[in-house]
Amino acid sequence: MAGSKDALITAIDQSHRVSYRTEYMPTPRRILYVEDNDIVREVTAELLAQDERIIVACASAEEALQEFVKQQFDVVVTDVSLPVMSGIELARSILSSRPHMPIIVASGYDLDFGIENWGDNVRSIIKPFEALEIEALMDKIVKI
Repeated sequence: MAGSKDALITAIDQSHRVSYRTEYMPTPRRILYVEDNDIVREVTAELLAQDERIIVACASAEEALQEFVKQQFDVVVTDVSLPVMSGIELARSILSSRPHMPIIVASGYDLDFGIENWGDNVRSIIKPFEALEIEALMDKIVKI
């Protein structure tokens, strides 16, 4: 019976050591994506949904602002041409409450709004863009 007792103590001792061991789990990147075109929104949300990510896709700036108030995001990616409130107005609104929020403004044409001068956390990208382009831009401006 002594052998059984020793084996039990060893098993308990080993299980305690394992239970104290913790591993680093990266936090998923949370992206707020705003695009009024249903097809473009669906395709781009799929493109963004790589790795460990949470994508919240909205059809309007107003809907995006509601989500922005309710949840924490690591980056906002918005189309510039949206109904009612534009992506530029959305970016300004978000930056007024969180000046260092990383924002990417996407447009089908070259923007002439001086977005590059808004800070290191705000950039623009021309649509259609490739996955590697948006990934590199997000990595550049998002500091998690």
